[in-house]
Amino acid sequence: MHSAHQADVIFGLSPVLFAGSLFVLTYLLIITERLNRAIIAMTAAALMIIGGVLTQEAAVQGVDFNTIGLLTGMMIIVGITRDSGVFQYLAIRSAKVVKADPWGILVMLMLVTALLSALLDNVTTVLLIAPITLLITDTLKISAYPYLFAEIFASNIGGTATLIGDPPNIMIGSATGLGYNDFLFNLAPIAIVILIITIIPIYFIWGRHLKADAELIEKVMQYREIDAIKDWVLLKKSLFVMTMVMIGFIVGHDYGYQPATIAMFGAAVLLTLNCLPHDQEKQTELVAKTLGDVEWITIFFFIGLFILVYGVESTGILESLAHQVIELTDGDKTVTAISILFVSAVASAIVDNIPFVATMIPLIKNMAASFGGAEELLPIWWSLALGACLGGNGSLVGASANLIVAGFAERSGQPIRFLPFMLMAFPMMLVSVMISAVYVYFRYF
Repeated sequence: MHSAHQADVIFGLSPVLFAGSLFVLTYLLIITERLNRAIIAMTAAALMIIGGVLTQEAAVQGVDFNTIGLLTGMMIIVGITRDSGVFQYLAIRSAKVVKADPWGILVMLMLVTALLSALLDNVTTVLLIAPITLLITDTLKISAYPYLFAEIFASNIGGTATLIGDPPNIMIGSATGLGYNDFLFNLAPIAIVILIITIIPIYFIWGRHLKADAELIEKVMQYREIDAIKDWVLLKKSLFVMTMVMIGFIVGHDYGYQPATIAMFGAAVLLTLNCLPHDQEKQTELVAKTLGDVEWITIFFFIGLFILVYGVESTGILESLAHQVIELTDGDKTVTAISILFVSAVASAIVDNIPFVATMIPLIKNMAASFGGAEELLPIWWSLALGACLGGNGSLVGASANLIVAGFAERSGQPIRFLPFMLMAFPMMLVSVMISAVYVYFRYF
C-alpha cells in the first residue's frame, strides 16, 4: 500500500516527516480558529498532493463519499422540510405541553433535541431548535444560556444513538460496514440512560432557579403552534420522504445499499416533489435555495480532512501508532477498548471530534490482526463512537453542533464563552463517559 501510492516527496523530505508536520500544523490551525476550517482542510489536502505524498487518484480514494453523500442528502431533505414549519410546530407544542413552565420547557426541548438528533443528525437539529429556543426564552424574559447548554448536551447524546446522528458515527459505519440497526442496538440504550442522568445536574445548577412571570407564561401559551405550519402540502411530501428514508436506513443495509445512496435518493425525490408543480424558472430558484441551505463549509471540511488523514495513513505513521497502543495495553482488548473510550472523549473535547475520528479509524483497523480479525474489534468501535460523540460535549469546539449553537447565542447577544462553558461541561461529559465505560465493560466483556 505504501510504496505504490507515493511519488517522491517535494524537496527530498521524507514522506513521514512531510505528512506528519502538515497534519500537526493543520490541527493547530483548526484549534486556533483564526481561519475557517474548510479553508484549512482544503489547503492541507492540496498540499498532500502537491507535496507528493499522494497522487490525485489516491487522494480521491481517500475521500469517504458515503459520509459526504449521507450528510449532503440529509441536509437537503431537512432544508426543504424546514420550510413547512414542522420543526417550529414541534418546539412550540413541547412548550405548551408543560404549560410553559420554564424548567418543563428545558426538559422538553432537551428531549426533542435528543430525538431529532438521533433521527436527523445533531448539526441539523441545533440549526432548527436554537432559534426557537431563543424565541421562547425572549418571550419569557429568562436567560437562554441554560437552555442552549442543555441542548448542546442533548444533541450530542441523542446523536450518539444512531448511525446518522453524529458525523463520527457516519464515518465509523462507513469504514466498518456496520449498519443503522447495529448502532441502534448497541448505542441507543446507553444514550437514553445518559440523557436521563444528564438532566439531574442541569436541574441542580439552573433548573430549580428558573422562574418566569405568569403573564409572560400566558403569552407563550397563546402561541398557536398550528400557525407555524406554513405549507401543508410540503409537510405531507416531506414527512412521506423522511419516513421512506428512515425505513431505507433500517432495511437498506441488508440489501447492500449504503446510507449515502438512500439519503441522496430521498433528497432527489423530495426535490422533485417540491419542484414539479412549478415552471422552469421557479424550479431553478427552488433548487438554488435548497442547495444554498446545505452546510458546504462542513462538507468541504470533511473532504479536505479525509485526504489529509489518508495521506498520513499512507506513510505508515498510523500503523506504527496502532502497534504502540497495543503494546501499551499488553494486547488486552478490554484495556484497549476502555482506554480508547477515555482518550477519544478527552481528545474530542480538545479538538473537533470529526478530525479525531478520521485519524482513529485507520489506526483501529490496523489493530485487527493483533486481536484476531475484524470481528474482534466491535467493542473497540463502539468505544470510539461513544467517546467521540459524548466527548464532543466537553468543550465548545468538541462538536460542530456546539459551534452552531454558540453562533446563535452570540447573534442574540447572549454569547457562550469558551472557558465558563468548559468548566461546567467537561466534568459532566466525564461522568457520561464513566457511565459508558461501565456499559462497555459489562455488555462486551
